[in-house]
Amino acid sequence: MQRRDLLALGATFASLPIGARAANPAGGDRPGQVARTHAMALLGEPALPADFTHWPWVNPSAPKGGEVTLTAIGSFDSFNPFILRGTPAVGSNLIYDTLLSRNLDEPLSQYAHLARIIELPADRKGVTFELREGARWHDGRPITAQDVVFSFTTLRANGRPFFRSYWADVTEVVAEDTRRVTYRFRTDENRELPLILGEMSILPRHYWEGRDFTRPSLDLPLGSGAYRIERFEPNRSVVLRRVADYWGRDLPTTRGMSNFDTIRYEYFRDTTVAFEAFKAGQIDFRTENVARDWATGYDFPAARRGLATKQEIRHEIPTGMQAFAVNLRRPLFQDARVRRALIEVFDYEWMNINLFYGAYTRTESYFSNSDFASRGLPEGRELEILSQYRGRVPEAVFTEEYRLPKTDGSGNNREGLRRALALLREAGWNVRDRRLVNAEGRRFEFEILLQGATFERVALPYVQWLERLGIAARVRTVDPAQYQVRVDAFDYDMTIDSIGQGFHPGNEQRDYWTCAKARENGSQNVAGICDPVIDELVEMVIAAPNHAELIARTRALDRVLLHYNFMVPHWHSRSFRIAFWERFGRPERTPRFGLGFPAAWWIDPARDAALAEARRNL
Repeated sequence: MQRRDLLALGATFASLPIGARAANPAGGDRPGQVARTHAMALLGEPALPADFTHWPWVNPSAPKGGEVTLTAIGSFDSFNPFILRGTPAVGSNLIYDTLLSRNLDEPLSQYAHLARIIELPADRKGVTFELREGARWHDGRPITAQDVVFSFTTLRANGRPFFRSYWADVTEVVAEDTRRVTYRFRTDENRELPLILGEMSILPRHYWEGRDFTRPSLDLPLGSGAYRIERFEPNRSVVLRRVADYWGRDLPTTRGMSNFDTIRYEYFRDTTVAFEAFKAGQIDFRTENVARDWATGYDFPAARRGLATKQEIRHEIPTGMQAFAVNLRRPLFQDARVRRALIEVFDYEWMNINLFYGAYTRTESYFSNSDFASRGLPEGRELEILSQYRGRVPEAVFTEEYRLPKTDGSGNNREGLRRALALLREAGWNVRDRRLVNAEGRRFEFEILLQGATFERVALPYVQWLERLGIAARVRTVDPAQYQVRVDAFDYDMTIDSIGQGFHPGNEQRDYWTCAKARENGSQNVAGICDPVIDELVEMVIAAPNHAELIARTRALDRVLLHYNFMVPHWHSRSFRIAFWERFGRPERTPRFGLGFPAAWWIDPARDAALAEARRNL
């Protein structure tokens, strides 16, 4: 750990909410009262000094120019990505700046961007951001602290429910003058809150005056970022153009980035057509999420000639949980034995062999690919935490390591079917005339709601396995817009949930698991989980005073979630799978915790010309 800047501020940092490097140790600060810094880190200290010139993983001399065309699926009817109503266009958020910018080489560090200086009080109950002089909106007007206050209050009052849970511990936000804004917190235990506030998109107050923020709109919005929305065709395309006189173009957080003159998103109704568009050269770059296509789909003439390339790039990002999630708001899924039966019949090994070409790893934790994943039996501090809930959580939490069933992959899952049927019988379900019914003769039936056709090849075999138990499951695939409306309204029996996790579990856990969010339309508590113990564990995670305690508390939460069998876990990959046409330049290495595309790539003129010539000869 590098300590020279930390020592310069002496004991001040011992009580700060997060690690920081001093931007100006003298700075007129009163010792022990406030620290002024250019960066914050949740663990340890930021890696880069105040005078860093660019991210280590970018090419600061990257050329500007050219157009890149990317894929979007579905349709759009709005340029407001912050509200529940409407379907926002892809790229709508690229036009806004944030107070801080994240270094993708560090898991939990952010650096001053729109803010020039961050002030951290010793009592850990607030944060102040001082804005840069010269920061301006695309119409030339200055960005002010009043814009920051407007953004926070508007998003918390009228934005998606996520904002209210994420910022629940903020009690007040005040514009002290035109360039200083201070947030005050309810508690000194929410260590990640200053970083979270730094991630907020800043909105122009003067643009939104007289407009209804809660209504979807295709009026071209006003931003301050490196790109602006230039033009669009409803439901067909959106074009963003680089702002030539972008106010922040020479900042160390932007140097070598935002290199394409234009970014075009072309909309397709489904992923199959989008893939064909890539192979035809209409799309320049894609990430591949279908293992079958990755294994067999890239054998086309241009790829064989080396004009289009696919690559797999390892990453260190926590992979969270993807799963079939039942809707606990439905009486059908209230019994934990029923939910475990749905897990027992799911034959992941067969799928991995026959559908995924062995490309995936089964997900066995809500915090997979991280230190926060529970393992073995609880011990030490984790056991101490869980013991206070004995009698209020399943006893298996203390006696059994959570394990998912495993098969031989042959497709003959007799043992799983036997275990599932036994559990269903315990729960009051029996097979009559090859139909699973309850005591009133009502059949066990439900619908699996999907967005697009990609997951049909996963859901349909699952339906066949459920039929062997007498369960009537059916698959319903809808377009993305309709899917979002139904998910926001919790109008489904089962669907696919994807729960992303970061390097420091915290405030977002409220939106995933708590009772309040189970009742709030549009929240990320897709399964409808509501349990007082889980609520308490979530608050403990948010208030964790140090990293060791965070690990213990998060593992306790993970273990309880798993033992309730709320979801049928899927799988994850620890690599980015990308494919692109050979017209790009890119940095020498990829950042540890991200892909760096499109931000740090550029059009290589020589490669672009060679590709154009080769295409003419195809």
